[in-house]
Amino acid sequence: MEVWADMACAWAYIGRRRLEQAELGEDVEIVWRPYVIDPMAPVPSEPLEEELRDQVAEGALRALHPTPAGERADDGGRPRGAVWRANTFDAHRVIALAHRRGGAALQGAVVERILRAHFVEGSDIGDRATLVALAAEAGLDGMAEALGRGDGADEVRSELLRGKAEGIVTSPTFAVGDTTVSGAQPAEVLAGLVRDAAPRRELPDEVRWLRQAEALLDARDPLGALWTLRPLLADHGDDPAVRLLAARAYFGSAQLGRARETLEALLERTPGDHYARFLLGRTLERASRLPEALPHLRLAAAMSPEPDYVDALDRVENRLADRLAV
Repeated sequence: MEVWADMACAWAYIGRRRLEQAELGEDVEIVWRPYVIDPMAPVPSEPLEEELRDQVAEGALRALHPTPAGERADDGGRPRGAVWRANTFDAHRVIALAHRRGGAALQGAVVERILRAHFVEGSDIGDRATLVALAAEAGLDGMAEALGRGDGADEVRSELLRGKAEGIVTSPTFAVGDTTVSGAQPAEVLAGLVRDAAPRRELPDEVRWLRQAEALLDARDPLGALWTLRPLLADHGDDPAVRLLAARAYFGSAQLGRARETLEALLERTPGDHYARFLLGRTLERASRLPEALPHLRLAAAMSPEPDYVDALDRVENRLADRLAV
């Protein structure tokens, strides 16, 4: 089971407790994956005022974690909850490295320690020194050096993009194979997910990366698509499908020079690709090179009179006519 969750999400902490209650068995491996609720959270963290806390989530946490004897509580008799707006990217790196070094058991211990620190102890989990100490308490040493080297950063970025491509939009989301449930579901729902989910169909990495890049383009994340395409561009940069996806991503991220160069090289090999022809015309149009865009759009519309092709052709012809009329 994969659990996509942000360490600053109270429902992720509740979901972890419900996983324990589900008693899934020793043969079920639970792997935590990154999700970021607040990608604009600052570094360093900012303290949150009491009135900004989520009273509903806090009440649920009080039910799960009554104040132990001797533990400091605030004036309302509650355990000190989260008081930081924390950027959780480094916390996700530590969690990923815990899995790499010690598997699901060590990762689970690190996740538990970070969640408890954030929600019960009021610790700043956006602070690296705090994360290093928490990881060591959970049995994961060497995090100061690892975080300083940048270990885990690419892995977390890649997993965040995979989650986005797979439609993960809520923390927590529980996934087994291709079946998911979102939110802090009851224990019986989580047990049913494990029991009834269909296994994921395994695909070659190249196919998976292509599909992920396409999904990210559909989600209007062209830079994420380019990140995903890096290994394909390195090893299969001449493949027409890879080139076209890269060109779409360059176009979507306004890297018009790279889009034009990629499309021109592609059309030298496959001059009959009407979509590549159309995209080159649109790239030149966006670069205000209308006379150069016109023949490509005319060819694309002649080869396949798609509405988008015809609209673009009409638009460029009208703009050129307006220029001549001035």
